[in-house]
Amino acid sequence: MKKFIALALTICMAVSLAACGKSKATDGEQVTKEAELNIMMSFPQYMDQWETYCKQFEDKMLKEENIKVKVNLEMPSSDQYDSVLQARLSGDDAPDLYTLHSNNISAYAKAGNLADISKEALADKIYDNVKETVSTDGKLYAVPIESQAWGVLYNKDIFKDCGLSVPETLDDLKNVCEVLKGKGYTPFLLAFQEQWVPQLMTALTIGGKVSGETTDWLKRMYKDQGSYEEIKDIFDPIDLIIANGTDRAMEEGSEAASADFANGKAAMFVQGTWAAQTIMTTNADMHMGVFPLPINNNKDCTLVNLSTSTTLGVYPGSKELDLALKFANYVLDDKDSSALFKSCSFNPLATCHNYESSSWVAEASKYVEEGRSYQDLVLPSAVTDEQGKLLQAYYVGSITKEDIIKDLDKTFKDANALN
Repeated sequence: MKKFIALALTICMAVSLAACGKSKATDGEQVTKEAELNIMMSFPQYMDQWETYCKQFEDKMLKEENIKVKVNLEMPSSDQYDSVLQARLSGDDAPDLYTLHSNNISAYAKAGNLADISKEALADKIYDNVKETVSTDGKLYAVPIESQAWGVLYNKDIFKDCGLSVPETLDDLKNVCEVLKGKGYTPFLLAFQEQWVPQLMTALTIGGKVSGETTDWLKRMYKDQGSYEEIKDIFDPIDLIIANGTDRAMEEGSEAASADFANGKAAMFVQGTWAAQTIMTTNADMHMGVFPLPINNNKDCTLVNLSTSTTLGVYPGSKELDLALKFANYVLDDKDSSALFKSCSFNPLATCHNYESSSWVAEASKYVEEGRSYQDLVLPSAVTDEQGKLLQAYYVGSITKEDIIKDLDKTFKDANALN
């Protein structure tokens, strides 16, 4: 009998231990899921803000969904970004999410590199006029991040000291330059080290010219029926800016230039309001304004650029697609998005944004309200890149205007042939 009881107890203990072991295994199976999310972005000047936001996302996923997420945030330099992204997309190493210019959304979507996010919760939050800029064929393919009206940044204190008002025509701008120099100020800050910065001059001059006068030019260029020769007067303001700019432009990067502008090295800077973060961090007391760049003496061409530049897309082949979509939605989170956008000096672009815009943003927006803006032109990316490179060469005197016209006509036709 004692042997039987001992055997029974042994069996019970074994069963009990087995049950405990099974319970622990079950507990182990319920341990938080782990995942990695690879995100590539093109604005290293906002690295701190986005690192903080990614950390908030990690905390949110752990707390609300029991997922331990590690976000790997990569920010190549602006000049290298496109080539790095293309290599990643074609090399089976695509990031789960990546930024791209809104003008490139259609091409990336057609190539199968963007997920349709039309049915995500974020879609209903985006303002309609902004949603149009990140949609193609009636589908939403990217989350808008940077939406702005921009032109020429100017130092209001310097203008006030010289008794100047913002120029409306090219002759006005010439006069502004002369008055500034007479008072000992350098009119324009030049920063040509990175090709995208001088390219801003062609963005504004072509945009103003074809929106105010040669309105069918871009349509004809896509049909190989136009030429840059038709709009060659865009070089008039470009020449004026270069002739009245700071020295050693090829040695000046965009970040250093923004800091120099904040410190009063020049009165004007052809740069977008996206540079405000660096400018105001350098000099929080600066009084900065925005005006449209005059192209000629026709005020119909003096317009600010209205655009959605940087957007965030989701790679459809992501191994963590659901998680990537969660991050995309988090960018326009009802609770946290406003603080992020405000910290980067981005414009409000969705119903979840409830912060007040900066004074220079409001000033630029006033031109939009008055009908003095144009929608950012959609040029082939190869043409946009080439414009920047050619203006660098033009600045150092290695090519002429005629060379630029010939080269851009060919680049546009080559881009058309590829599409």
